Amino acid sequence: MKIWVDILTPKQLVFFEPLIKKLNKKHQVLCTSRDYSQVTNLAKLRKLKIVVVGKHGGLKKENKLLANLERMNLLFPIIQKFNPELTISFCSPDASRISFGLGIKHVGFSDSPHATAVMKLSIPLLQKLFIPWIIPKKEFVKYGIDKKNIISYKAIDAAITLERKSKNQKISLKKNNKKNILIRMEESEASYYSKSQKSILVIEKIIEQFKEENIIILGRYSDQIIELKKLFGNKIHILNMYYDGKYLLEKSDVFIGSGGTMTAESALLGIPTISLNSSPNIIENYLVKTKIITRESNPNKIVKIIKKIFEKPDLQSKIKAKKLLDSMENPHQKLIKIFNL
Repeated sequence: MKIWVDILTPKQLVFFEPLIKKLNKKHQVLCTSRDYSQVTNLAKLRKLKIVVVGKHGGLKKENKLLANLERMNLLFPIIQKFNPELTISFCSPDASRISFGLGIKHVGFSDSPHATAVMKLSIPLLQKLFIPWIIPKKEFVKYGIDKKNIISYKAIDAAITLERKSKNQKISLKKNNKKNILIRMEESEASYYSKSQKSILVIEKIIEQFKEENIIILGRYSDQIIELKKLFGNKIHILNMYYDGKYLLEKSDVFIGSGGTMTAESALLGIPTISLNSSPNIIENYLVKTKIITRESNPNKIVKIIKKIFEKPDLQSKIKAKKLLDSMENPHQKLIKIFNL
């Protein structure tokens, strides 16, 4: 069987990587992405072959639209020639429209019903949708898919992305037994993002209180990184997404994220994790309720939490995280079984 997999974000790449490797044993798989450094650099690092088609549209709505139109125009002859029988994506609007137009079955995965624009553009055209069990099906039914075509799996997506082996990279994070405080910047170019810049205020306070420790900031976009360098100079270590997030997490003593995939990965690894909740979602809410994530956005309170973590590590949280991770299933097996792949 010929299968097309459209990959648009770093999370999608590491989520689909083990599935692609399994499918390649029996099927012909075409993986596409767009000219988006976060994905293309990670693909090189993970040694995953992808065909780059089109580009990321950036922040403005009109630029997103133009980029999508151009990308679909470029994808059309490639997919028509490849002639797949099945498309797999994380609800890619481009893959949805191309697949619908060419009469290709399209299977989607999603844990983000809060991404309203993407859901509206993709969900109605899917044949099947796979979602984490903690998200009610009604959260997706409202976008135009029949409930019977939604398949739940007992896992959150971070459990699957954590299956990958982290790549040992040439970066020294441990110096003179200092603690590593890793901060992931908010998503600033997604349609669902709320521009509150909570992390900037948090970084300022952390620099003030923990200047003797290693403060590492993981940026997302070049403009974010330029701004961080202007604001903080050499007071912090600023990294871009050329690094494998799992490798960085494994070297961290505390992680502060915005509530997305890396926040969930950190929590499931048993790393003390603070969520700024910059993009409120059901997964983050679930992990807060299980008490393996602390939700806080007040810089002063965050400092107090970090001090407590450094003074007395919570070993029970690590045990609880491992137990939760071990209880989860792999949704790829459900997909393979249902479609006899």
